[in-house]
Amino acid sequence: MSSSWTDYQNKLFEDALAIYDKDTPDRWQNIARAVGFGKSAEDVKRHYDEMEKDLHRIESTGRRQGSNRSSSAGSSSNGNSWGTRDDQRTRYQLQ
Repeated sequence: MSSSWTDYQNKLFEDALAIYDKDTPDRWQNIARAVGFGKSAEDVKRHYDEMEKDLHRIESTGRRQGSNRSSSAGSSSNGNSWGTRDDQRTRYQLQ
């Protein structure tokens, strides 16, 4: 199992989600192929499910898991600004 995701792999993952929507046949296989780095269809589906859970948690609590700051407080330690454009892009991709 390939559970560790780099920023670059996450970017490839997000780009692939924008291309292969929920109605795409073999969606997870296509996304795994787009991400590469040995990620399987199961890996990308699991990553998607975790991202979706995190988004729901953010929406319900206003906080990202492991964060002591609310989403309106700015960017996280890895530079993602969850309360702005990244949050909107993720919402679009999860629909």
